[in-house]
Amino acid sequence: MKRLLSIITFFSFYIFTFCASAQDRSIVPLADPFILLDGDTYYAYGTHDANGIEVWTSKDLLGWSKLDALALKKDNTTEQQRFWAPEVYHKNDKYYMYFSANEHLFVATASSPRGPFKQVGGYMMEPLLGDEKCIDSSVFFDDNGQAYCFFVRFTDGNCIWMCQLADDLTTPVEGTLRKCINVSQSWENLLGRVTEGPFIWKNNNIYYLTYSGNDYRSQDYAVGYAMSRSLSTTGGATPSWQKYANNPIVRRVENLVGTGHHSLFTDKEGRLRIVFHAHHSESVVAPRRMYIGTMEFQGNTLRMTADPIIRPTTPGKVAAGIEAHSTAHPLPLPKGGETFDFLGRKVNHSTPLSWGGARGGLILNGKKYISR
Repeated sequence: MKRLLSIITFFSFYIFTFCASAQDRSIVPLADPFILLDGDTYYAYGTHDANGIEVWTSKDLLGWSKLDALALKKDNTTEQQRFWAPEVYHKNDKYYMYFSANEHLFVATASSPRGPFKQVGGYMMEPLLGDEKCIDSSVFFDDNGQAYCFFVRFTDGNCIWMCQLADDLTTPVEGTLRKCINVSQSWENLLGRVTEGPFIWKNNNIYYLTYSGNDYRSQDYAVGYAMSRSLSTTGGATPSWQKYANNPIVRRVENLVGTGHHSLFTDKEGRLRIVFHAHHSESVVAPRRMYIGTMEFQGNTLRMTADPIIRPTTPGKVAAGIEAHSTAHPLPLPKGGETFDFLGRKVNHSTPLSWGGARGGLILNGKKYISR
């Protein structure tokens, strides 16, 4: 009887674990997410696939489908790894994708938001920084059409810098490189010294530099902002940024941790939205997933509303993909059995595997009991 109860308890635990895991896996697996509303369709891009940049589509922000083809394949770039933090804009009858690869910044263009995007030129910041590493590019288009690129340099931990872009929207303008912010508030250095993931929003002629602070692996990875009255670098001017005293404005919302690296957009109903990623669970970082909240301005203060967080779901199984800097946390190996990851590969319990896919199961004494 004790053995039977032990077996029942064992299977109950694993069935619960796999069911919970299956439910978690239905949330869109994008980190560093960006959403473009083009026509009547939302397009989501982010960090996830080791071979490039995925694109997901939705009509209502709730249900999402991943396109079979990558929006950006590494074959259409000069790089082979670390495809992170893309943004896509429709300008001059083309779609521009700004992204990081191998810790450098690049631009790719396409005739459709679905791709295929192809890299234009080499390192985007080479004219200003040479071969120096930098990540997290975000482009803001001001009312007069001037484009500015905000990005992260590793100059004192992670710091946010900016420059103007030329009319081609890809070339940085010499003499316009300016430092924006570095770590100065306590929440930004709970784990490492980090200000990253910049995104600009303009409201009532004030520029809001929203950003993430703290290391992305921290449960207290969060979003804050700084404000400036000008972005001008004309005549040697340097924009002055003042951080909001009550930062962060997005941290540990609902039951989510590691809430950060966001972007802002206006939905079909005209509401200001924030899309961000959160950790896989309260104890496991990867794979990070995409969530959507609602923002508002109260006077000159930007805040998240109390509206429920949207948890974008997929219509079926998550296709195989490997997040660029994630590791698996396999289930404990039961006596007499073997554990397989979600690609159906046998887990070597001395070496973590990269996470990916939606197939796999528990094998006990040669029998597969649970499968997705």
